[in-house]
Amino acid sequence: MPIARLAARACLVLVLLAAPGCGGWRAPGGGPSGPAPRVGIALGGGGARGFAEIGVLRVLEQERIPVEIVVGASVGALVGALYADSGRVLDAEFHAVALQAEHVFDYGALSVFSGGLIRGDRLEAFVRERLRNQNIQDMTLRFAAVAVDLESGKTVTFTRGSAARAVRASAAIPGIFVPVTINGRPHVDGAVVDPVPVRAARKLGAEFVIAVSIPPEVRPVAPKSMVEIIHRSLSIMANEISEARAREADVVIRPEVGNIAFDDFSKKKELIEAGEAAARAAMPAIHAALGTGAPAGAASAR
Repeated sequence: MPIARLAARACLVLVLLAAPGCGGWRAPGGGPSGPAPRVGIALGGGGARGFAEIGVLRVLEQERIPVEIVVGASVGALVGALYADSGRVLDAEFHAVALQAEHVFDYGALSVFSGGLIRGDRLEAFVRERLRNQNIQDMTLRFAAVAVDLESGKTVTFTRGSAARAVRASAAIPGIFVPVTINGRPHVDGAVVDPVPVRAARKLGAEFVIAVSIPPEVRPVAPKSMVEIIHRSLSIMANEISEARAREADVVIRPEVGNIAFDDFSKKKELIEAGEAAARAAMPAIHAALGTGAPAGAASAR
């Protein structure tokens, strides 16, 4: 049998077995002639800078990237819940823009003796009031919030139950917010262990993961208040973990917002625009990988 015919048959067998190496194969789950991979987005933490994630979601929707799975840690859980609730960025943006500092920082004299300076009641109430679907399992898009179980030290991915409670737990920065009790166990900010929850997105079924990694705060002014000092310290420690986790994604989007403080809620428009710009730069790589549009060229988000 001619060598060319043998090679052609060998390539056909490899394609049928979904083995890489022959032209046109894409892993996992998609290809030019097969079903598109399930797209998930992993939204990282970053305080108020997380408003940039709204801009990223806006561009993905405009570019018709079919996001099916949304996983968030810390502020990413808040943004992710507001988005997954209806699956519409316009709804998420409307609610997120309404969030003010007073919805987050409810200081209490007794909170210090409960493990934090801020109770977190107002944040939970804000989320509950804004959601149409109160339980995670009822949301339009598949959603999960990542937190850390303080007793076991392990990551917990909430895929059922109260969305508002899960978001509050995921955003409970240690030392700043009072730990959140769920099922009798205390939980804190998911960003402590998994600041960019790519692995959680894959466990939920995402085959192509877009990660949004919010850079650490880089400002010439040294932090002064206790809250600022704790948050800046935790951000510095979490940065290396964030980079490692983000590299596990298929595409990473990094909005340039490090010059904005984590508690500055006055720059939402600027933050959203920065998220849009970063997402636009990443679109060639996303379209090329998914086969949904223009080839990669102008920028790679990896």
